[in-house]
Amino acid sequence: MFAVTAATGHLGRLAIESLLKKVPATEVVAIVRNPAKAADLGVEVRQADYDHPEALEAALTGIDRALLISSDNFERRVQQHRNVIAAAEKAGVSLLAYTGLIHCDQWTVPFAEDHKVTEQDLASSSLPTVVLRNGWYWENHTQGLRGAIAAGALAGAAGDGRIAWAARRDLAEGGIAVLTGDGHAGKIYELAGDSSYTLADLADEVSRQTGKAIAYRNMPEAAFAGFLEQVVQFPAPLAALLAETEAKGLGNGLTEERSGTLSRLIGRPTTTLADAVASALAN
Repeated sequence: MFAVTAATGHLGRLAIESLLKKVPATEVVAIVRNPAKAADLGVEVRQADYDHPEALEAALTGIDRALLISSDNFERRVQQHRNVIAAAEKAGVSLLAYTGLIHCDQWTVPFAEDHKVTEQDLASSSLPTVVLRNGWYWENHTQGLRGAIAAGALAGAAGDGRIAWAARRDLAEGGIAVLTGDGHAGKIYELAGDSSYTLADLADEVSRQTGKAIAYRNMPEAAFAGFLEQVVQFPAPLAALLAETEAKGLGNGLTEERSGTLSRLIGRPTTTLADAVASALAN
């Protein structure tokens, strides 16, 4: 039996979809906080959230391999991940895969610290584990393209840092390839797109596809945090966190990766710049 946590999230749904292409639905379990949101998944649904160890243990009972999708709760996720790891140990899970952050051992910003700690917790557990250090989603930047087009500029703080973007679907497929494959226990995989680009490259591609002049507007970290808070209307702490991550992480090339591991795992090229922009503009 295979399980995916946070299965109604963006990555979780794609992981379930990918898993169903490899194994029968009767072998798939979706672990979710709200079962009503999982009614359309077509698999067994078990209710549990990361804050309740007993429910997690019950949800993981009988599971052979599980995909732990990292929590988006920045205040509590270290403990939440520990709850899942402990529950997986008690339930006798034979492989726990974790979606971490690309090159997280090289980052010096708070955004990466939780991933570092969770990797240490996985290594010190009794479980066979595998770390999927996921790169930057195309969707992190393409979901805001409509606003950039309206403003005539794409704002950011990454300077000329190169980013090996991959689509969520690429990374979901990569994670499931590992979860259903053999020989992955104990491994750490750096997973990213085949090619790297800058935010200026992204702006240029948007210009090409729309016929409108879209410039990349690079901003100092503090100014970009203000932009995210005032224009995008993110809460101030989140805006500051994201601005720091972009300036000191993406801007320093920490999301660039040239190994080609992801495309080898999924057996196809990763999503290109042109395709990522076209998909965003079509939706």
